[in-house]
This record gives sequence, C-alpha cells and structure tokens, in this order.
Amino acid sequence: MALKTITPVPLNHAHLDSGFWQIWRDRVRTHTIAYQWQALNDAIPGAEPSYAIENWRIVAGEQSGEHHGFVFQDSDLFKWLEAVGLFLQDQPDLALEAKADGVIDLLARAQAPDGYLNSFYQLHPSRPRWSNLRDDHELYCAGHLMEAAVAYQAATGKTTLLDIACRLGDHLCRHFGPAPDQVRGYSGHPEVELALVKLYRATGERRYLDLARFFVEERGKSPLFFSQEAALRGDQNPFNPSYFQAHAPLSDQAEARGHAVRAMYLFSGATDVAVESEDETERTSLMTALVRLWQNVTQRRMYVTGGVGSSAYGEAFTIDYDLPSDRAYTETCAAIGLVFWSQRMLALEGQGQYADILERALYNGVLSGISTSGDRFFYVNPLEVWPEAVAARHDLHAVKVERQPWFGCACCPPNLARLLADLPKYLYGTLDDQLFVHLYAASEVRTVVAGTPVIVRQDTEYPWEDRIDFTVSPEDERTFTLRLRIPDWAEAMEVSINGQVTDGPITDGYLALTRRWRPGDRVRLVLPMLVRPIYAHPGVRSIGAEVALARGPIVYCFESVDNGSNLGALFVDSTPSHWVAEWEDDIAGGVVALKGPGQRATPQAGDPLYHHQPWPVEDTRLRAIPYYAWGNRGVGEMRVWMHIGHVQGS
Repeated sequence: MALKTITPVPLNHAHLDSGFWQIWRDRVRTHTIAYQWQALNDAIPGAEPSYAIENWRIVAGEQSGEHHGFVFQDSDLFKWLEAVGLFLQDQPDLALEAKADGVIDLLARAQAPDGYLNSFYQLHPSRPRWSNLRDDHELYCAGHLMEAAVAYQAATGKTTLLDIACRLGDHLCRHFGPAPDQVRGYSGHPEVELALVKLYRATGERRYLDLARFFVEERGKSPLFFSQEAALRGDQNPFNPSYFQAHAPLSDQAEARGHAVRAMYLFSGATDVAVESEDETERTSLMTALVRLWQNVTQRRMYVTGGVGSSAYGEAFTIDYDLPSDRAYTETCAAIGLVFWSQRMLALEGQGQYADILERALYNGVLSGISTSGDRFFYVNPLEVWPEAVAARHDLHAVKVERQPWFGCACCPPNLARLLADLPKYLYGTLDDQLFVHLYAASEVRTVVAGTPVIVRQDTEYPWEDRIDFTVSPEDERTFTLRLRIPDWAEAMEVSINGQVTDGPITDGYLALTRRWRPGDRVRLVLPMLVRPIYAHPGVRSIGAEVALARGPIVYCFESVDNGSNLGALFVDSTPSHWVAEWEDDIAGGVVALKGPGQRATPQAGDPLYHHQPWPVEDTRLRAIPYYAWGNRGVGEMRVWMHIGHVQGS
C-alpha cells in the first residue's frame, strides 16, 4: 500500500482572504492571467511573440502557416490553462472559463487519432515522433498538458481536457516501457513523471503510475538511452549526461547536477513515486537518495534567497559553494521547482526543514520573478546588479536590469501564475488526528480531523507582523493535535490558548498542541520578527566577509535609488538592534523596509586605483527593502550581500 503522508488540504477547502498572499493572488488572477492570455495570442506590443495558440490553429487546419517558437512552445499554453483551472477552483469566472474552453476545444480538434498531441511534431510530419527524447521536450509538454487537465476537471467538472490528457497518456503507455515492443526511454526534461502521478491520482488508472515509476527508474541506466537514441539519429555530437540528470540511476546520485529546473522536476516526480510505492525496498532506495540530494542542494548549492542553479551556462548547478552574486542565474522556474520538491518532501517526511526552504524560496527566489504590476518578469534573479557592468560584460549577458514584458522562451511567467494560483493548498495538511499549519497567511480552512469536520480561521499580517491568531471550531468537541510550524529563523516564540499562556513539545520543527478542542477556541502564536544578520559559509568564496539582512522569512537587499550609487562603497552595521523596521507605502505596493547605520567609503578625485591605507569613510543612514521588491522603481544597482561596517578608519 502507498505510504501514509501528510495530505494537503484541497484547494477548494483552503481559502486566502486578505493579507500578503491574497494581494498577490488577486493581482495574478485579475491582471496577470489576462495579460498572459494576450501574450499567448501575440497581442502585447513590443513583446516577443509567443505563437503558442497560433501553432494549434495551424495544426487544426484553421489557418495556414508553419510552426514558430521553440520546440516546447506548447508548454506555455498548458501552464496557463493549469493556472486558470486552479483559480477557477477557488473562484468561478465564466468569462475566463469560456476562453479556456475555446482553447480546449481547439486542442481536441488538433489531437491525432492515436492520442498524440504536440504542435511542433504535428507541423513537422517528416520528423519521426519520439526520435529525440533528449532534446525535443515531447514528454515535457505532455506532462504540462496532464497537469492542466487535472486542475481544470477539478475546477469545472468538465472532462474534455482530461479526456485529451488520458488519450495522450494511453499513447505514452503503449509506446514506452520495459516490454520488448516498447521504447526504454525517458524525457530529457523531466516533468512528465510528476504529471503522470497526478493523472493517476485523478483517474485511478494504475498504468499512469507504473509509467511514472518506469521513467524514474530507467533514467541513467547503462547502456545510456540517450547515446543509443543519438546513434539511431546519426547524431555524433558529444553531450553531458549529467546535464539531463542521466549520469547515474537516481538512487545512486549523490549531488545535484546539470540543468536546475530539470533536476527539481525530476526530484519532485521521484518523491511522488516514492509516496505511491508499495515496494518497501524501492521506496527506501529512492528516499535515501532524495534526502541525500536535498542536503546537497540546500546546504551547499542554494542561494540565501532560495534560488538554485548558479550558472548561466546550462542553467545549471556547478560545484558546492559556487554561488556568485552578480552572475547568479537562479532561474525563476528553478525556485518554483524547489517549492514543488519541498512540498512533496514535507508531505512525505513531516519535517519543518522542508517547509522552511519552501517558505524561503517562495517569498524570495520565486516572488522576485514578477513585478508588483503583475505584467513584467525576471527569468534570471541575480543577487547583485551593476547596470553598467551588465551592459559591458558578455559573462553577464543573461542578467536583465529590469523585468521584461515577455520572453521567446517564456516558461517562467505562466509557471509563476500556476504556483500562486495553487498557493492555498500549501498552507495546511492533515494526517490522522493532526492538522498541520505549514505557512502563515490570513485564511480559512475546512477539513476533517480525527473524524470530525473542523474550521480553522487564521488572522495575521504575516510576514510583516509577528502575531498569528487562530480560531479553531470543530463541529463537535474533539481531541486532536494542532501542529504549528516554528520557522528555523524564529529565535523565540510565545503561544497561548484562550488567553492562557501555554506550551507544548516541538518535534520536527512543529509545535504540537493536543487538547479537547471546542468550537471557538482561540490560539495566539507570536514569532518575534527581529532583524537578523546572515553570514555565508566560508566555502562561498565569492562572498567573504559580507553580511545579508533578513527579517522573518524575508531576505533584504539594498538599491541605489535609496542609498546612492556604488553600493560596493557601503559598509553595513550588522548589529541587529541598530536597525528598525518601518512600513513604507510607496515601495512595491507597501513593504516593511529596514533602516539603519552604515558608512560610505569616500575616495577623492585623482586617488590611485590601489591604496596602502583603508579608505576614509563617512557615516550614513541606509535603507534595505525586501529582495523580491527590487527593480520596481527604475533601473539601478542592487546588492544582497554587503560589506560589514566598523572598518578601520571609521
């Protein structure tokens, strides 16, 4: 039988109703989704065209032309459809549903009789299907279609898209697998693995889970499938198997290698397979490897913002502690993938460390990818930007100094939309007689715990304020455990029930409050939000004696618009008590900014390039803002890691 895990409360039973994340979700639902619909229809002036919908009209024979865009262009549309389905689960919108239905009907008309669906190959009939799994993203696109189908059917009850996905899934099940007449291959870009598990959970059809397991377990076996496939194509170009996470079977991998997004999706799908596995040996082997890989990613290869994948070359992981700030690639999709993986590891292991990383990536590495207007996007998320250097240096070519209206390779914008649409599902989980609170946000959850319906209301201004209030209302008096995550950044906490200070055991990062709950019981959790200095491991050679500032889950940065040009000339006082947190209405729709002391080096005109004494400094006041909010006030410098103050000569 499948492993018992923490079950996320379904999206239609957990509702955000105010505060930080609901502001963002409303922004994406009312503005970003409509904007992306225009982009998919090539209607954004000055933006790179998408061609995603036009390609399908050509496939369906409704207009003439050739395929345009990348080989994976279909996935942008499928992720948009998934986001729509997720939002519709939370709030009906007949006009939006009608747009989605129109696209779904178009896909139904375009699908081949055998279930195949891929606009690139359907518009290139001379190219054999499934002939280049390594590079051509057929399975990746199929996976995103499946995810969209599951979300849309859950929202509307309509089965057209799910039927399309099942016909495509059945096509895959016939074509791939261990039988002599099947192809023993797997996708160069993992994604279909986790999607097949979702399709299995939605339909109960075991063959989808079996295929997901096959894809995970076959990857990296010898002889290497990608080499055999290339030989059949006559492709003699060398390639690096680790880029595709195919250098070894997953159970033997010890460190995260290659393309960061692909790694996160593979690890997410493998975690899903482990959850559903009925074979204890298989499950243990997978979980041992996944925990080992988790430690490598989060303890040696992750930025303080939760970004992963430091190299622009290959959008990839490199080596332990190679985390340069100005050349940080940290693709938005990679941080999103880390959130996906964190959620799955949390459900499987029930340890707060996974929610801590999920929260870090969500508030920082993910949210930096979208503007506060909801219609500009970062693909790359560096931790230091000097615009003049970006313009002059080829090794900074991937860095953009301001968010873009769209991309030819537009994987990140719809990925952001679908994650934020799905966010309420990340807040709560249940396991037997326990209700877990993973994330703090003003919300209400309706679920069943210990056999009785329970409504829990959460009122808070988190992440700006430290107080979180819960109203717990079981239908009948019932004994169960409310488990509240105590974040790794919290140096202290206070908890009370109905006004009486109490406590409880903290295990695996969660405070356990077990009692006979009565309707209307009130719990208050206070997590003091102090300004915290963060210092990098000495192995991170690119940082050295520098400091970053954080408050609660938010990592901060400094911008030249607040602190003047040449942020490298600034020295930050890292004493926490010297910094104050103040609400600022005029920044990024309203944020808590940090204000504190520092110094500025003051070289004079004509001073030499190198000097034998420390440069003179003068005292100054500095302002830091949340990292996610940078770049919303024009082009300028930005830094997360700052020189530490109180230098000689101050």
